[in-house]
Amino acid sequence: MKRVAVLDYGSGNLRSAVRALERAGAEVTLTAERAVAEDADGLVVPGVGAYAACMAGLRSVHGPEIIGRRLAGGRPVLGICVGMQVLFSRGVEHGVETTGCDEWPGVVERLHAAVVPHMGWNTVSAAEGSQLFAGVEGERFYFVHSYAVRDWTLVTNDRTRPPLVTWAEHGGDRFVAAVENGPLSATQFHPEKSGDAGAALLRSWVLSL
Repeated sequence: MKRVAVLDYGSGNLRSAVRALERAGAEVTLTAERAVAEDADGLVVPGVGAYAACMAGLRSVHGPEIIGRRLAGGRPVLGICVGMQVLFSRGVEHGVETTGCDEWPGVVERLHAAVVPHMGWNTVSAAEGSQLFAGVEGERFYFVHSYAVRDWTLVTNDRTRPPLVTWAEHGGDRFVAAVENGPLSATQFHPEKSGDAGAALLRSWVLSL
């Protein structure tokens, strides 16, 4: 059974993520301990609320360093919702700019849609060759967010395998819904709240560890 650590840095109720990962077949530990988070087979970085508050919480438990060390060793990390957003270079909320983990270039900004937040079920345009979405490409997933990455800027120039980027749309505004980039994966939606489709996605991730 694969050991998965869910990083506890004060971002809210994490029990639904823990339970969903357990149902996906993982042995799950909710932890703020650096050694446990670094040594697990997989690390999940959840996140709800404001970008700046999540980054402050992450820094308080050495989250950016934990993520960086794991990725340097090719060890899987999965970001969820704001846990995905903080993997980008920076976030801008209410005119305040906050530096993120900078694993990917890009800015998290407010959605350009008439109705915000984007709350509820939505389909995605899964990247060709996606492992996370294999078998659930046409399913709906549950989103709750007002901010997102609206422009993917990472260019590899064929030096490395390009990340697989999955997109979604709300109110005519297109945004990044998920990324698969070697050991680093992330979803803007909540797979733990996305019914059978989300459960299948989490199983695919756990099986890949």
